[in-house]
Amino acid sequence: MVQTQTGRSQPDPLDRGYYLDRDCTTLSRHVLQQLKSFGPDAQDISALMNRIGLAGKLIARRLSRAGLVEGTLGFTGDVNVQGEEVKQMDLYSNAVFISTFKQSGLVCRLASEEMEKPYYIPENCPIGRYTLLYDPLDGSSNLDVNLNVGSIFAIRQQEGDDEDGAALDLLQHGRKQLAAGYILYGPSTLLVYSIGTGVHSFTLDPSLGEFILAQENITVPEHGPVYSVNEGNFWQWDESFRDYARYVHRHEGYTARYSGALVGDIHRILCQGGVFLYPGTAKKPEGKLRLLYESAPMAFLMEQAGGRASTGTQDILDVIPEKLHQRTPLVIGSKEDVALVESFIQDRKRRDSEG
Repeated sequence: MVQTQTGRSQPDPLDRGYYLDRDCTTLSRHVLQQLKSFGPDAQDISALMNRIGLAGKLIARRLSRAGLVEGTLGFTGDVNVQGEEVKQMDLYSNAVFISTFKQSGLVCRLASEEMEKPYYIPENCPIGRYTLLYDPLDGSSNLDVNLNVGSIFAIRQQEGDDEDGAALDLLQHGRKQLAAGYILYGPSTLLVYSIGTGVHSFTLDPSLGEFILAQENITVPEHGPVYSVNEGNFWQWDESFRDYARYVHRHEGYTARYSGALVGDIHRILCQGGVFLYPGTAKKPEGKLRLLYESAPMAFLMEQAGGRASTGTQDILDVIPEKLHQRTPLVIGSKEDVALVESFIQDRKRRDSEG
């Protein structure tokens, strides 16, 4: 407090705590701080993250009115390249990312699980040096029952001219990612990202229209109580995964949590520890999740938070895809819990080799 000329006390204008609930570090400011630079490359990444944030705001606004706005809920009647029925919000969210990055001047192409081939922005390609890979709306099956959904993203440097549009430079391991993260649409809208300097969380303040820093340097516990897996596929799994499921059923200290939305399930594990599994099945031994749009971005985040991500036999970030829409099994979370799942896989292989 300071004294006025009339002798009355009033708040000190320099006392930020009087005006702000917390340090209002915005997303763009935070990215520049993490990069410790205001050079062109740092400004590019900051601008790209701002665009991702803008896409998240637009999708969050649409979701907040789901059921009130025509064309928000339900299916379009189309089937995407994955063979999955397309929901109205899948289509809308994909279009939001495209329109948002058309104006960036930085991104030459976008690759999405909703599109068979990358989407090129010719006017950006002479100067655009980056590619955005994304799942525009993960878990859209949850929409009609008002549960959590999310968006997943990764930024990669474009390498080569890509004159034939084959995007072969994207078929590289996940350690080539410059940044990765997700947006979780729930009671509040969260953006979680990493540019290789830890994992950081932001909450959207609707009154400001800004993502405000909520938590820096998130660290996943070495071990956690949560195991997250669709046990409806139990009899379709390899025996090693069934062995793991039987183990957690018989031991205290484990709790099952599975929402059907990868972003929500991974966020819980990031905060509380544990493991998320999506094994291959008898019908789909390669699994369901897309490597470039889902598994690799989440693996990048989890490793930055001190966790691990694996196919069960290989680190996800070391997997080199053979095609744009390649799928992969996923075991991700706390180091000890991922290692435990891998131990069942190794043990089953040993027993099988011994006959």
